Amino acid sequence: MGKMFKSTALLVILGCCPVVAVCEAELMVFPAKGQTPQQQSADEQECRNWAINQSGVDPARLSAPASSANQQNSRPVLRGAAKGAAVGGLGGSLGGEFGKGAAAGAAVGGLVGGMQNRRQQQATATTDQQAQQIYNQQIDSYNRAYSACLEGKGYTVK
Repeated sequence: MGKMFKSTALLVILGCCPVVAVCEAELMVFPAKGQTPQQQSADEQECRNWAINQSGVDPARLSAPASSANQQNSRPVLRGAAKGAAVGGLGGSLGGEFGKGAAAGAAVGGLVGGMQNRRQQQATATTDQQAQQIYNQQIDSYNRAYSACLEGKGYTVK
């Protein structure tokens, strides 16, 4: 049993399980008591419904979380550089060195904007990871219920 859940979890992490048919395709169901294909089909449908009721998860309505970590945003860096240049230029103009002040301000502002961008990316990655964990738990709950039902009807599930 442990092996089945590890492989199912791996498949879910890889994004191979957005709908019921794909999740169940990864579970191998063997009619251990000589059930006919028609009986197996009926039992599988009954177990799908039972698993949905028991787990509260309907994989057909559950979508894998989309990752937003790959969407890099350079706006905080540019915004920081622009603000820094304005402030630095203003400070430099007071001392007669507008260009130097603007350049220094842009550099510092760009660094600050870059730090803000990295913090945002870290927060996004954490949110994505939490969403993936919740999704994995939901699919795992459904698969455990589905497998238990089929095993109770005399099937071997791996």
